[in-house]
Amino acid sequence: MGPTPPSGPLGRSAGYGTGMNQMTTNSEPEILVEADGPVRLVTFNRPDSRNATSVTMHHEFLSLWPKLAADPGARCVVVTGAGKAFSAGGDYEMMQLSLQPAGRWRNVDEARRLLVELVHFPLPIVAAVNGAAVGLGASFLAFSDFVVMAESAFIADPHVAVGLVCGDGGVAWPLHVGLLRAKELLLLGGRIGAAEAKAAGMVNRVVPRDDVLGEALDIAHRLAALPAGALQDTKRALNMYLETSLAGPVGHSLMTERYSMASEEHCEFVNRQLGS
Repeated sequence: MGPTPPSGPLGRSAGYGTGMNQMTTNSEPEILVEADGPVRLVTFNRPDSRNATSVTMHHEFLSLWPKLAADPGARCVVVTGAGKAFSAGGDYEMMQLSLQPAGRWRNVDEARRLLVELVHFPLPIVAAVNGAAVGLGASFLAFSDFVVMAESAFIADPHVAVGLVCGDGGVAWPLHVGLLRAKELLLLGGRIGAAEAKAAGMVNRVVPRDDVLGEALDIAHRLAALPAGALQDTKRALNMYLETSLAGPVGHSLMTERYSMASEEHCEFVNRQLGS
């Protein structure tokens, strides 16, 4: 078992403000950042929505990575979800806003910038997948450095099924699992259970749900104790594979996802979900 999970969030004095939510005292931050020695624990904090990504959360998650990189005391980052899910992907409000041209441009531009931030982020990233990782939640795993997954969790990317091109990084999966397996994941969009995900090379460790965060923190502290320069330059070299994909398939899929947001199939899906 790893270190005891941190007990309280870092305040604004630590440089991790949570944007609009922090201005409203009655509103919980949608992203929490806590310190456990040299490890920073980032938690998606919308448990009632299965940590679905809102417009606010998407913007804050993008803004967070430069702050983490500039934190002189940070040596590793763990990302997890509050409640039963890791992340359920984009919420319906976000999808609805993306039906408008300005919303599409903002969504895709932030997605592109987020992937660039993740690829160039110098510290190791450990994903603690406590539950469902869907859409953007699934794609994030492809840009992590180490993935610990609960036995009961699953990965799914339903972009195509809802009329969208998979444009938030999922087309990087061939680097991890091979082209045919990636096509199955992205084109059919079915659920990939923890055991299958580990066998396919999508995750590193599978543990009971109650042990996910402890295991992830234990790995993070081991990484944090390694010589920083050697670790970070090795990660930078390995991430050149991902950087190449940003200039090719990932960049193409982001551009085409923007157009698919206005497709008849996707508009019909969003309107059905919203009861329009």
